[in-house]
Amino acid sequence: MQIKPHDFHGLLHSADLVEAELRRKLAPLGIQPRQARVVEALARMGPVSQADLASAFSVTPASMSTMTDRLLTAGYITRAVDPASRRQNVLELTDKGRSLLASIDEVWASVDDTIRAVLGDDAATFFRLARRLRDGLGGTIPGIGKAGTHARGTD
Repeated sequence: MQIKPHDFHGLLHSADLVEAELRRKLAPLGIQPRQARVVEALARMGPVSQADLASAFSVTPASMSTMTDRLLTAGYITRAVDPASRRQNVLELTDKGRSLLASIDEVWASVDDTIRAVLGDDAATFFRLARRLRDGLGGTIPGIGKAGTHARGTD
């Protein structure tokens, strides 16, 4: 019996390859793709409880804690007890974390450029459809929510 790949397999494989490229380009910064997304979200959201950040990323607070531990150790973010609710922690970017944003944006732009180079004239359609798929599946941009429009670097 020959098994035919489903249509979405190309998307899954492409996503894996794009993420591998992203990991390679972020490696000199010492962060992973999800950590870069957390840094960007904190820039948009400002000081935020760890629970609210976890909710924005649709992960458990424990998973968010794991994601942020390396950022804390590297000095990109701080975690403090929320004075309004001693049961929560508040995360905030440090100056070092804010300075990392420009480098993250350069990496995002270079991955966008790689996709544009591969897809050529179809790239704009691809990006539009990818956002439509994300939105249709209930995805949001942490710190923004559902996006009606998209600007580079917002998710």
